[in-house]
Amino acid sequence: MKLINRSGFAVLPRQPFVDWASQQLDELNQPMSLDEHRAEGSVYLTEEFHSETDVSQQLALHYENIFANELAAWEEFGDHWPQNRTLELFLQWFDVTPQVLAVDLLQAPLMLAPLED
Repeated sequence: MKLINRSGFAVLPRQPFVDWASQQLDELNQPMSLDEHRAEGSVYLTEEFHSETDVSQQLALHYENIFANELAAWEEFGDHWPQNRTLELFLQWFDVTPQVLAVDLLQAPLMLAPLED
């Protein structure tokens, strides 16, 4: 077991995201219920949190990238994304839970694969 020098956000979709995703259906994306979406949540690692202020700052700094990543899973090119992707809208669409510690339970090294250039 190894402690990783990161904190993070567990992100689970809420009904407004599910409603939007249901409008993006194609041969790869089929309708899913809220429970089905929430069974496939994401964790986004960030700088370590040391205070509530850190949590707020990190969320303000990273919510746009998290929002874009979640939307891109359903509509890759952004043609049908909400126009004003504010922090307020993000929090209406997703439950976000800060995670203070990140622990790697495996002995194998982490694989790092950048999602952007």
